[in-house]
Amino acid sequence: MKNPIWIAVFMACVLSSCDKLTEISEVPEIAFESVVPNVVTEYQDSLYFTLSYRDGNGDLGQNNTDENNLFIQDSRNQVTYGFRIQQLAPDNSDIAIQGNLNVTLPNAAIINGGASESVSYTIWVVDRAGNESNRVNSSTVTVNAE
Repeated sequence: MKNPIWIAVFMACVLSSCDKLTEISEVPEIAFESVVPNVVTEYQDSLYFTLSYRDGNGDLGQNNTDENNLFIQDSRNQVTYGFRIQQLAPDNSDIAIQGNLNVTLPNAAIINGGASESVSYTIWVVDRAGNESNRVNSSTVTVNAE
């Protein structure tokens, strides 16, 4: 006869691992990982952002190339740039997904005059159901004049 204590421990482990899968919200969650480089020349250098994401039902991303679902907002003037995340899971799949997103901002500019300026960015995503993620802030980037 098998030991009922070991069966109980095994079942508790199985059930606790299932709970972890359901803990991921259907509203997408993102975290800022990095932006490189941290010093750029205006109108010449691109900024490369890396974000991590989690989405409990897999509806992050879009196949429609005309729709933006990732947004980067300049802290200095609140200008918002829109980008498209390609669809990450099939329609109606209802699966938890997570990973990293990479997005390139083609260039930055000095907007207040001077030889250099500091800027940070606020970033968020929106899933196909219209759920907006949390907003994260990038680290500071220095923009130098040409």
